[in-house]
Amino acid sequence: MASNLKNLSVFEGTDIPNAEEMKFGIVWAEWNHAITEKLMQGAHNTLIKYGAKPSNIVTKTVPGAFELPLGAQYMAEFGQVDAIICIGCVIQGDTKHFDFICDAVAKGITNLNLQFGKPFIFGVLTVNTQEQAEDRTGGKHGNKGDEAAVTAIKMLGLKKSFESNKGKIGF
Repeated sequence: MASNLKNLSVFEGTDIPNAEEMKFGIVWAEWNHAITEKLMQGAHNTLIKYGAKPSNIVTKTVPGAFELPLGAQYMAEFGQVDAIICIGCVIQGDTKHFDFICDAVAKGITNLNLQFGKPFIFGVLTVNTQEQAEDRTGGKHGNKGDEAAVTAIKMLGLKKSFESNKGKIGF
């Protein structure tokens, strides 16, 4: 569903597991800092809201969105985290740069999910304008960082449900 049809910070009717025992990494891009910092703060605050301990949340920056997959890979290799939230913002410009960056980041994050078997969450805004980015960082469409954090929690809850029912038929 397009974010202009849903508030990214509203999770009514959804079952969100308690994140108390979960460990999270947040890798966020410095490029478009005014936007990405708000996304990172939204993710961080939402993790805490659902029970994550501040000591179980590690944040690191990378220069831009293109570097998110490698930064997230480093975090997976060297950190003790259960899920990694990748935060960035790419705003359409006058060249094809936008298309290449968005495609590379999406593929890189997808590959990390499969390579490591743990959630790497795509919390990257790919927008046409600065105004659209601001609408998704606490503006009229909520905060994409909130949504990314809830997605990480839910994916870890899903993994736990499979692990606790391993070997059972019809789980």
